[in-house]
Amino acid sequence: MDSSILSDREKAAVLWAEHVTKNTARSRDDVFEVVKKSFSDNEIVELTLMCGTFNLWNRFMDSLGIQVEDQSEVDKIKKSVYLSPDKVKAFLETMLENWPTEFPVPDSSAPKE
Repeated sequence: MDSSILSDREKAAVLWAEHVTKNTARSRDDVFEVVKKSFSDNEIVELTLMCGTFNLWNRFMDSLGIQVEDQSEVDKIKKSVYLSPDKVKAFLETMLENWPTEFPVPDSSAPKE
């Protein structure tokens, strides 16, 4: 939650996902109020449904010992951890060269549901 990359709204979504997944209501009773500052009731219901769907799917697959990805896909992830520093540097330089100087401001006048 200390990320400088995520917006407050994104942090609230992560907090809610953690709350739904780990049932943090046992140890923290203010999560709903924190999330309510960034999301409407309808959005919280949608976030909860998405979290619940993924939690259900993960528990189902884990319980039955079914791999979500083929082993070849898992192996690709393991290999990608060992990146060439030269390739990473070239990628980051390209990103910086093409980084926009201005970003559009979110439309705060959009109606919340």
